[in-house]
Amino acid sequence: MGKITGFLEVDRQDRKYNPAADRVRNYKEFMIPLGDEATKKQASRCMDCGIPYCHNGCPVNNQIPDWNDLVYNNRWEEASRNLHSTNNFPEFTGRICPAPCEASCTLNLEDNPVTIKSIECAIVDKAWENGWVKPIINSDKTGKKIAVVGSGPSGLAAAQQLARAGHDVHLFEKNASAGGLMRYGIPDFKMEKHLIDRRVSQMEAEGVTFHYGAHIGVTQDAKQLVDSFDAVLLTGGSEKPRDLPIPGRELSGVHFAMEFLPQQNRRNSKESPLDNRPILATGKHVVVVGGGDTGSDCIGTSIRQGALSVTQIEIMPAPPEKENKELTWPNWPMKMRTSSSQAEGAIRDFAVATLSLEGEDGTVKTLKCARSGPDFKPVAGTEFDLKADLVLLAMGFVHPVQDGMVKNLGVKLDPRGNVEANMKDYKTTIDKVFSAGDMRRGQSLVVWAIREGRQAARAVDEFLMGETSLPR
Repeated sequence: MGKITGFLEVDRQDRKYNPAADRVRNYKEFMIPLGDEATKKQASRCMDCGIPYCHNGCPVNNQIPDWNDLVYNNRWEEASRNLHSTNNFPEFTGRICPAPCEASCTLNLEDNPVTIKSIECAIVDKAWENGWVKPIINSDKTGKKIAVVGSGPSGLAAAQQLARAGHDVHLFEKNASAGGLMRYGIPDFKMEKHLIDRRVSQMEAEGVTFHYGAHIGVTQDAKQLVDSFDAVLLTGGSEKPRDLPIPGRELSGVHFAMEFLPQQNRRNSKESPLDNRPILATGKHVVVVGGGDTGSDCIGTSIRQGALSVTQIEIMPAPPEKENKELTWPNWPMKMRTSSSQAEGAIRDFAVATLSLEGEDGTVKTLKCARSGPDFKPVAGTEFDLKADLVLLAMGFVHPVQDGMVKNLGVKLDPRGNVEANMKDYKTTIDKVFSAGDMRRGQSLVVWAIREGRQAARAVDEFLMGETSLPR
């Protein structure tokens, strides 16, 4: 490493946020970059630890110690080349990845991991600023046509890799713009959408053809698509939400998170709404059911819309404030985490079971709850009520939407309802049809989606050409 004693001399310093009172007034990103010199100092903290356990935590196989060393030595352009060799879109992961690499860092044994995510983001942002990110165009075309269905991070990564291999790649997206959940589910204050747009421009220059408003299996026949291409890669999301089957579920004002969040993202981008009935938290008592990232996104969006109060409930008990390193490291630990949105003024409550919803004139007014026991069942005598003018269900997703494309094609599903394909060749049970990302593995992280897209691209290239030079 460039500075062997860096981890002894430099304290961990990560990016700060704009004050909550300022950032909740708009939907802009609020992370404050460290700057070049501070980033170089943080990169110097990367240890010569023999076994880089950060690799254990990084699904896209980022060569983290290598680009930390390059940053410390002021070789930013080479750091960008190294970073892009394993990750097509580090500006996405540098903003919305939970950084399992930092949990695996050797320095995390004493709660001071290298600021890997911030360094990654600094590298790619500097690369864009300096014009180092350019289209990579393969003039040696294979003559093979490939359809990629779904333009989330997995589909984008696969399409880019396949285009760079010389194939004619067509990416089909049901919405008006590319990005999938990153565009329509992730709020702009976590990742502004111009970041996706400039990647789309890069990919178009590389030869990828984007088809918007193309809902395969609904507006366009899925089997006909398979007949028209040499290979088809299914990279749709896991979009079937987990429901809350309790009395009163049918009341007005009870919505899935992914009914609520995309509306605000479309408002921000001035895209036409899909539904003329706006779901707004303005002047309402909001209850978010579900304690994960999607629930947190509902909190931040509700606060920016002017909610009177926001309460987030979770059926699981509160996790420990600090993990037992001897039991968990270098794996991702279950511990108490507070997101930027939760810190903006939400009330959080754990071990809460939902009993029923009550309303007036068909509109929800109260969520009736009780404490949940070890079996997650309500404990008698612990009942309480929450004011609820808007209830947002953010309890995760169970599997891809199966009506339409999945059923039309007749691909086999795994026991969890995902499209069945393994992680070696990504083949489905239908000839020349492949699947990757959340459609194959279930609800997961952006880093896993990018990894699967890259690996599936390699599998498709090898299937078509008999060999491949694309990396796994």
